[in-house]
Amino acid sequence: MNQLINKKSQTGFTLVEMSVVLVVIGLILGAVSIGKDVQRNAEYTKLKQKFIDQWAAAYNEHYARAGVVLGDSQTAPRFMVNGAAFAASAGTDDAPEVNPISGHDMSGITSPGLICQAAKEPHMAGTAGQVNLHAHMDRLGIRMPPGRAEGSEDRYLYLDSNGNPQEVQVCFQWNKPTTPSGSGNVMVIGGLTPELARELDQMIDGKPDAQEGVFRQEGIANGTAGAPGVEWGANNTQNYAATALPAGGGTTAGGNLDEDQIITVVANYKMNQ
Repeated sequence: MNQLINKKSQTGFTLVEMSVVLVVIGLILGAVSIGKDVQRNAEYTKLKQKFIDQWAAAYNEHYARAGVVLGDSQTAPRFMVNGAAFAASAGTDDAPEVNPISGHDMSGITSPGLICQAAKEPHMAGTAGQVNLHAHMDRLGIRMPPGRAEGSEDRYLYLDSNGNPQEVQVCFQWNKPTTPSGSGNVMVIGGLTPELARELDQMIDGKPDAQEGVFRQEGIANGTAGAPGVEWGANNTQNYAATALPAGGGTTAGGNLDEDQIITVVANYKMNQ
């Protein structure tokens, strides 16, 4: 009897029991991995709703209260962001004091500079302009999004998919006609990882297309009318030091390691006014 009891007490796990344990461990690890993606997607949605959408609302509120867009002249409006600083280029037959929508070709003029709060994000293509975005909002009593902190309402901090901190910055500018990323007044959004840019594009346009809709990649090449668009010209396999891929090259690898800071791109978000 004692020998029988000892044999039972020494019996290990069966193969079925071990399989069940391994399956449970696999499910837990999978849930953790999926949970990270779900958490990051939730953060991206929060960034859009609490930051991008709120800055678009602040821009529209400025127009509603001042009757003109940011930096435009209230007495001689030009319908341009920073329009009060507009100076016509040589050969356009437009003197600076003349409203540029007076029938002349505007495709060859030089756009007014950006309006930012501080120095523009390095990847933004626009020229430096006014550095007083907050002042434009404050003088009209417009509440800005919380942003990163007091005094940094134009910035938003988040983690990329490698766990490194990245910072979104918003500026505003007027794009002249024929600008591939959209003509007219736009919000310029820098510091976007490719996955964040695509997700914002999907949420805003319903389709992550770098060349179509109101949310486009800055610096994208002009396409063919009526033809399909292109992918965003960068992806998460590229590190921050890499050169962004050309339009349509969004699937090419770039040597990003899992500890690298991911490359960022710039988007132009067309405003209603």
